[in-house]
Amino acid sequence: MALQAGIVGLPNVGKSTLFNALTAAGATAANFPFCTIDPNVGVVPVPDPRLEQLHAIIKTNVIIPASVEVLDIAGLVRGASQGAGLGNKFLGHIRSVDAVLHVVRCFDDADVVHVDGDPDPIRDIETIDTELALADLDSLNRRTDRFRKAAKTGDKEATFHLGVSERLEKMLNTGKAARNGGWTEEEWVSVRDAQLITAKPVLYVCNVDESGLGGDNAYVKLVRAHAAQEGAQVVVLCAKIEAEIQELPLEDRAVFLADMGLPEPGLAKLARGVYALLGLQTYFTAGVKEIRAWTIPVGARAPQAAGVIHTDFERGFIRAEVYTVPDLIAAGSEASLKAVGKMRVEGKEYVVQDGDVMHFRFNV
Repeated sequence: MALQAGIVGLPNVGKSTLFNALTAAGATAANFPFCTIDPNVGVVPVPDPRLEQLHAIIKTNVIIPASVEVLDIAGLVRGASQGAGLGNKFLGHIRSVDAVLHVVRCFDDADVVHVDGDPDPIRDIETIDTELALADLDSLNRRTDRFRKAAKTGDKEATFHLGVSERLEKMLNTGKAARNGGWTEEEWVSVRDAQLITAKPVLYVCNVDESGLGGDNAYVKLVRAHAAQEGAQVVVLCAKIEAEIQELPLEDRAVFLADMGLPEPGLAKLARGVYALLGLQTYFTAGVKEIRAWTIPVGARAPQAAGVIHTDFERGFIRAEVYTVPDLIAAGSEASLKAVGKMRVEGKEYVVQDGDVMHFRFNV
């Protein structure tokens, strides 16, 4: 199943500009065309220079990066959970995502009207959080009623879920997100089962203007302080600049970034931010047919990594041949890697490291 992130934010914060930049990145990625699932969903690649480093030595016609499925949720406004604006129509879509990208306006521009007057990042965040919490409460009330009825019969499992559900209701009614409940592992299973939007991990995307790329402005500092309080992540970018980058020919982008004083596009930071938020990492398979990036949880063992390719690989796992991209570059070829002992043989207990290149041996 594809990794999914949903973009939320008030109208006119740069959300659609960012989504368009993301989808344009997919459209221009070699061997990985952007595809539209519906007008509000796109599949975009995760930038990774190690793919080209592998390709420089292992020649192939197909390079497949890891990908993120991005859902563009219509701009939410006050009252969206009760049907105001267009947001309510799409709130259901976001329940299935792995992470929420909350775009926050962190710039001043008299020509870009703000729905609530002047920019105020914390007020804007609280507006969105309130609407998401109200939407959660609506579905949670039905869940609580169901478990309350079952608990009356003496059902111990229902009693446990009822306790979690009632605690969630209290949290949401006081404006606290479900993800910040300090849950035990067993309780968290119940919380996840409720499919609450506010249980999703959040990456705050501070959308700044060009002048805001040189360092944190006052708005960004406010967002960072807010995010720190709830253990959330923050990425700073300029959606307008990101859109301009995607309009340039590939060969001109490096020059543009250098002129802007940027080491890389903000979209690369965003992709890495999603991975860090979800505790994910990448490993590679490389051969003449294709070079491909695969997404796995940090801490996954070799059989689990193999299972991402096919369940048969995990079930019949025997061993994995493993090396790193820097070692391949230094050796010049896989044959030379083996000759100098840099291609390791690892078993079932091997914990895969970010950037490993792996060949699996299995028997089903």
